[in-house]
Amino acid sequence: MNDIWINALVSTVIVSLVSFTGVLFLAFKIKLLKKIVFVLVSFAVGALFGNAFFILIPESQEMIGNSLHIGLLVVGGIILMFIMEKLIHWRHNHNVEDIKREAPLGYISLFTDGLHNFIDGILIASSWLVSPEIGLATTLAVIAHEIPQEISDFGILIHAGFSRRKALLFNFIAACTAIVGAIGTLWLDAFFTNISLYVLPLAAGGFVYLAGSDLIPELHREKTVSKNIVQLIIVLIGLALMLIISQNHEHHHDHEQDHEQHYDNLHEHYH
Repeated sequence: MNDIWINALVSTVIVSLVSFTGVLFLAFKIKLLKKIVFVLVSFAVGALFGNAFFILIPESQEMIGNSLHIGLLVVGGIILMFIMEKLIHWRHNHNVEDIKREAPLGYISLFTDGLHNFIDGILIASSWLVSPEIGLATTLAVIAHEIPQEISDFGILIHAGFSRRKALLFNFIAACTAIVGAIGTLWLDAFFTNISLYVLPLAAGGFVYLAGSDLIPELHREKTVSKNIVQLIIVLIGLALMLIISQNHEHHHDHEQDHEQHYDNLHEHYH
């Protein structure tokens, strides 16, 4: 059991450190970073939509199996993000001493990403509980998924007005919820695993809201034809990347019978 704890915690720490992928952009001069931030935001739109529709919602279908419940939870995630953004706007409007304000979409992004990473921690720890092979395979799959996700998250925070260093720090804090999810799973396996059933589609709804409500309107601000074409191409690249990752994820499920049995047990317990 000690080996399982060590493996799960090391895996989630590595996944959390992936959040520092944004350090690649620290070498960019601030003027250049502002010029290319529309590219990062475009990539974020594709990555967020792709993550929600190609990975999180299909995964929810596999774990829950009830389309109506999943739909209600996705809508619930959208409404939750709407309410949170309203509250953040209200707080900022009443905090007159806060001269330099980050856009609320940055905090919405951090909250939603934190939920997503929390689920990753649950899935990683649950996989190590099944077998070392599945634990390692799941960790590698999550890392492959997190790299493009963290780049897009960094772009969102920069676009929202965060400094580069603050964006890296806050992104890392949000990523560390994976460690919390893993520890909770190892302590209270059934309770935390059942939480993931509900949080997964909630996170999907949060990603849909963030991309559709906050980021796409920002892309519409650009009137240059050439940049609009670049936006479309980058959005499609983000979608395509998530589609490829989702296909590899499905391939992994098809060849890991123990992991499928683990999800079947979750499904039976849910019903």
